[in-house]
Amino acid sequence: MAVQEVRHKTRETGVRLRRDGNGERVVFLHGAGGWPAWGPFFASLAGKYEVLLPEHPGFGLSDNPPEIRNVADVAMYYLDFLDTLDGPPVHLIGHSLGGWIAAEVAVRNTSRVRSLTLIAPAGVRVKGLVCGDNFIWSREEYFRNLIYDQKLAEQEIARVPSEEEADIELTNRYMATKLGWEPRWLNPALESWLHRIRIPTFVLWGRDDKLFPSDYAKAWAAGIPDIRVEIIPECGHRPQIEKADVAAQKVLAFLGGRT
Repeated sequence: MAVQEVRHKTRETGVRLRRDGNGERVVFLHGAGGWPAWGPFFASLAGKYEVLLPEHPGFGLSDNPPEIRNVADVAMYYLDFLDTLDGPPVHLIGHSLGGWIAAEVAVRNTSRVRSLTLIAPAGVRVKGLVCGDNFIWSREEYFRNLIYDQKLAEQEIARVPSEEEADIELTNRYMATKLGWEPRWLNPALESWLHRIRIPTFVLWGRDDKLFPSDYAKAWAAGIPDIRVEIIPECGHRPQIEKADVAAQKVLAFLGGRT
């Protein structure tokens, strides 16, 4: 079955959504860079699960309702989103901003979530470890700092976006700023509530992440009761892209233990 792209409506908010595969559902929440292409990581997951990849409200070509003012509001939207899905609870995966949103969902209500996977999540800090500031990076700095393999970074830098892609990038940057500007990619209260995540949780990080240092994983490990952490060497902020096969194997191994 080919990857489907549909318009999914939750209450009055319509968002773009890609889906493929069969079996238990996996919902992937993307990072601040926007709705990702359907690459090898998603294809691997879709070989064993039904994978849903929604675009966040306010990003790209999805609706931007006025009630979405911060990450907590996005989390509430996704609680409604999960309620629209038939069937049993889903495996929820979030990357970066999406990991923060997924965690905010889980501290509120896990009745529709079977397991939680956080890939280099925002939202929590370790005292003394400063995160990178992608808001002030140039386009070249952005790719060089997010990607460990500089040959891959140079390919991204050399790619010239189309006019439509440039408009979407601008929309994404505006919404990312709205959600993550102050304080930078952090909810100071979130760490205090991580104990409420009482479902199996997997944290995956690139060892060489220059946006959120991989040592941030310690704060998540200290707060969530049932958690497993793995670090991928020679990998930056996007393991699911830079080390797609390795990341997929590790996530599938974790999900397989929850099935």
